Amino acid sequence: MRIGQLSRRTGASVRSLRYYEEQGLLQPVRLASGYREYGEEDVSIVRGIRLMLAAGLNSATIAELLPCMTDDGQTLRPACSGMLPDLHRERERLSGAVAELLAARDALDTLIEATVPFEPADSAACQALATRSSSAGKAAPAIRSSG
Repeated sequence: MRIGQLSRRTGASVRSLRYYEEQGLLQPVRLASGYREYGEEDVSIVRGIRLMLAAGLNSATIAELLPCMTDDGQTLRPACSGMLPDLHRERERLSGAVAELLAARDALDTLIEATVPFEPADSAACQALATRSSSAGKAAPAIRSSG
């Protein structure tokens, strides 16, 4: 099958498929005409790549783990337990990133809750910010004088 057919069957864009090839994740046969030719096994490979990318894995890690995946047509799964430490490591990395994002959101919530409304005219910087917010199509926040 050609790259367009593989794209339709997997939901991956043609550009993504070319990127997977550049990264060594996908290795189509090159015809004399220069066209890429893909087999049925490439559908499973692309499914695996997309699943692992969605899981937050980078291309280098995917290249290491992809040969250890099996696809029965319904479910893609690790074929060997030797890849479990890598999967657990990536899960911990993602958990750390989630914790950092939650902490950032909490800090932002603290700033939002601590904001005391005041007249923008009281500060040139605040007036500029209110003007910028209004021109961006956002309604300026309700304001009132604190004094």
